[in-house]
Amino acid sequence: MTTAPSANGVQIRLEFEDNRLLPALFGEHDCHLARIEQRLGVALVPRGNLVAIEGPEDAADRARDALLRLYRRLEDGQAIDMGEVDGALRFAAVADRSPDAGTAAPAGSAAGLAEVTIETRKRRITARSPTQAGYLRALAQHELVFALGPAGTGKTYLAVAKAVSLMMHGEIQRLILSRPAVEAGERLGFLPGDLREKVDPYLRPLYDALYDMLPAEQVARWLESGEIEIAPLAFMRGRTLANGFVILDEAQNTTAMQMKMFLTRLGEHSRMVVTGDMSQIDLPPGQRSGLADALEVSAGIAGVSVVRFGAEDVVRHGLVTELVKAYDARDRLRAAEKRGDDGGGR
Repeated sequence: MTTAPSANGVQIRLEFEDNRLLPALFGEHDCHLARIEQRLGVALVPRGNLVAIEGPEDAADRARDALLRLYRRLEDGQAIDMGEVDGALRFAAVADRSPDAGTAAPAGSAAGLAEVTIETRKRRITARSPTQAGYLRALAQHELVFALGPAGTGKTYLAVAKAVSLMMHGEIQRLILSRPAVEAGERLGFLPGDLREKVDPYLRPLYDALYDMLPAEQVARWLESGEIEIAPLAFMRGRTLANGFVILDEAQNTTAMQMKMFLTRLGEHSRMVVTGDMSQIDLPPGQRSGLADALEVSAGIAGVSVVRFGAEDVVRHGLVTELVKAYDARDRLRAAEKRGDDGGGR
């Protein structure tokens, strides 16, 4: 690798050893290079096994780090798609931060290139943002993890992946997935069918994550045997959940009493993950979220980790990131206006 001044900032020349990996690195019709150019405002020119990066120094350094991270993934036998390109750019955009904050080292450093991975039957899962990397570390190191942030940041998906991996390696005996059965601002009325048919619509995202990681027949077998249990939150009362991995999704829609009941179910040799988005509370007006209450109560307790995701961690379609940012900006403006109105009334 060489770096030299240029009319537009700097020019970095990267040389890759294995030409066989370059088609996957560059993408079809160089689409991966085009995405990096678009996001960073740099120019990437491939010639054989060389790539010339030209642009402002900071942007060129980030492009270099992203390409090195992607190339390392290919050397490890992992695939690359546009989501992985976006993930490499997220890693390249940050400096070292505390693991408890859910961040990782820059992609160009040795620490940044070391992947935190989860192996499941159908895929190998790696972090696509520094916060996801910190979340995976928290899942490995802590018995109780709170994951907070907007939809699309991988809070539930990565927790299910970790649980499936531990099940496959015999480190836990069962996986319990739960959600409060609260409708998102709608009134669905009385649903037909037996109990499972009534609650399945609320729990469908958890099924989706399972089928993405395990063959359908194995999911069915584990559900039948009870090794995987998917149940509404109300069914947790009175139980002690030992030797398992317990996930409570959409926890912002719990009451304080429900959350206390759930957290005190944790048994020996078990882990618990609580995920939620405080901006999407569907409880009746005036009722405080049990998730907010639990965060206050558990602050400072050893063995508890809190990971906070932001709009920059959204790994869905790029428009989702922009929509989350737009909603956040609107909510901050309304909150500021409300504080101004309250202050003026005193």
